[in-house]
Amino acid sequence: MRIRSTTVLLVKREGKTAMAGDGQVTLGETVIKSTARKVRRVSNGKILAGFAGSTADAFSLLTRFETKLEQFQGQLERAAIELSKDRRTDKYLRNLEALLIVADEKDAFLISGKGDVISSDDGLLAVGSGSMYALAASRALMKHTTLTAKEIAEESLRIAGEICIYTNGEIVVEEI
Repeated sequence: MRIRSTTVLLVKREGKTAMAGDGQVTLGETVIKSTARKVRRVSNGKILAGFAGSTADAFSLLTRFETKLEQFQGQLERAAIELSKDRRTDKYLRNLEALLIVADEKDAFLISGKGDVISSDDGLLAVGSGSMYALAASRALMKHTTLTAKEIAEESLRIAGEICIYTNGEIVVEEI
C-alpha cells in the first residue's frame, strides 16, 4: 500500500514568510493519522522546513538538511545546495521518497527527490498530494486580495482540504 499524505505551502508576501501544512497521513484508502506536524522551525527558529513524502524518508532528509545548516552556519542557500550535491552522489539519499521546502526571511527553496534546488519566481512553493490545489488558491489570493502571507497560506490549505482527499483541515502555520 502506498502512503499518501500532506499538503505543504510556502507564501512570501510583504517581507513575511509563512509555511502551512495539513495533518493528514493516509495509507491506501484509510486515514491513519490526522494531526501529523509537517512544518517545523529549525536552526534556532530562524528557518522554516516543511516536508512531504514517506515519513521516515522525510525525517531522514530533514535531519540531513539540519546537519548541513549547522555545517554552514545557518546559510540556507549553501546548505540546500550542499544537500543537493550529497543527494546526487549518495545512493541512500537518492532513494529517499521525500520533498522538502525550506525558507528563511530572505530565500526559499524546494529540494526535490532528484536533488534539484528550486527557488520560486512568485514567492510560492508547494509540495504534496494537494499541492497544486493549494498553489492555485494561493496564486488567486495573492493576485486578488490584500491578505497577509499567513492568511493566504492558511486559507489556501483549507481550500486544498476541501478538494484533495489526502489533505485535511488540521493546519499548522509557522511564520517568520
